[in-house]
Amino acid sequence: MSQYGAPIGGKPPGGPVPPRGYYSPYPPSRRRFGLWFIIFVLFGLLVLSTLSNMGHYLDSMSSSGGTGMGSPRLEEIQVENNGANDKILVADVTGLISSLALERSGVNMVHWIDEQLKQAADDFQIKAVILKVDSPGGEVLASDQIYETILKFQEETGKPVIASMAGLAASGGYYVSAPCRWIVAHPLTITGSIGVIMHGYNYRNLMAKVGVEPTVFKSGRFKDMLSGEKFPDDVSPEEKAMVQEMVDTTFNRFKQVIQEGRDWAQSQDGDSGKPLASNWQNFADGRILSGEQAFELGLVDELGGFEKAVARAKSLAGIAEANLIAYDKPFSFSSFFRFLGKAESNQKIEVDLGFDRPKLQAGRLYLLSPTYIQ
Repeated sequence: MSQYGAPIGGKPPGGPVPPRGYYSPYPPSRRRFGLWFIIFVLFGLLVLSTLSNMGHYLDSMSSSGGTGMGSPRLEEIQVENNGANDKILVADVTGLISSLALERSGVNMVHWIDEQLKQAADDFQIKAVILKVDSPGGEVLASDQIYETILKFQEETGKPVIASMAGLAASGGYYVSAPCRWIVAHPLTITGSIGVIMHGYNYRNLMAKVGVEPTVFKSGRFKDMLSGEKFPDDVSPEEKAMVQEMVDTTFNRFKQVIQEGRDWAQSQDGDSGKPLASNWQNFADGRILSGEQAFELGLVDELGGFEKAVARAKSLAGIAEANLIAYDKPFSFSSFFRFLGKAESNQKIEVDLGFDRPKLQAGRLYLLSPTYIQ
C-alpha cells in the first residue's frame, strides 16, 4: 500500500489517482460531516453563552422593576402542607451576616431578606413570618439593615415576625432577632455575645526582623490609622480614642436596639412575652449565653424548638392552622450556567484546623461571637 491508501502501482479504491500531497482514506462525505459537526458545536456554544447573558440580564431587570439591581424573583415552595388557606413564611438567616454578594447576580443577605418580606407583605394569605436564625453574627451595617427591614415590615403590615433561634444566634444573630414580636430559643442555644469588635493585626515588628520597612506618603497624620505597619508605640492616644469612640457608639446602638425591640414587643396586643430584667446590661459585655440564661434575662420570650415557634406564630396571628412556605429563586439561565464562571467570595478562608471560619476584614466593625474571631 502507498502512503495515499492505494495499492502500489494502482489506483486508490473507488477513485482516480490522488493529486500530490496528503490523501485521506475517508470519503468526502465523512470529511464534510466532521466539518459541519465542529461548526455546529461552536455555534451551540455561542448560543448558550448568549442565552446565559440574556437570562442574567432579564432576571435582574424584570425582578427589580427595570433598575438592573439584581433583586431576585421569588417562587413559593411548600415546606409543610396542613391543608390550610393561611400561610406562614419561613425565612432563614444562616451563616455570616454580610453585605457581600451571595452569587453572581449581586444579591446579598440583606437584599434577600428584604425581597422575601416585601413579597410576604403583598400576600394576604401570609399571616406571620418565622425568622430561623442560625448565625454567629457578622457586619454591623448588614445586621442593622436587616433589623430595620424586620421592624418596618411588622409596623406596616401588622404581621408578626417570630425569631426561632437554632444552635447559634449570637451577637449579630441576636441583633436581627431583637425587633421580632416574639423570640424562641432552645435551652442550649448559644446566644448573647452583645458587643462590638474591630479586629486587626500588627506585624511591624515581624517586618523589622526580615528587614522590610514601609514607605508611606499621606495627606494627614491619621490617614494611616489602623495600619498594621506601624510600631505599636507609634499608635497615638488620639487614634486609639477615635477608634474606641466608634466602637462605643455602635455598642450603644446595639443596646438601644435591644431595649426598643423588647419594649415594642411588650407593648403589642395579644400574647405578652418576657420583659427585660433590670440588670440585663450587666451581661452585655460580649459574653455568650445559653438560651436558658437569655430567657432568665428577658432576652428571649420562650424556650423551645421550631415547633414551639410555629405554634406561637399561629397564636399571635390569630389563626388555627397554616401551611409553612419558603421562597426560592426560580430557574434561570444565569443560574444554570453558573459553572461557566463564579464570583469569588472572601467571607471564609481555610485554616489548618480542617474547617472554615469567617474572615474579619481590617477596619470593619463586627457584631460577632467571640468563638468565631480570629
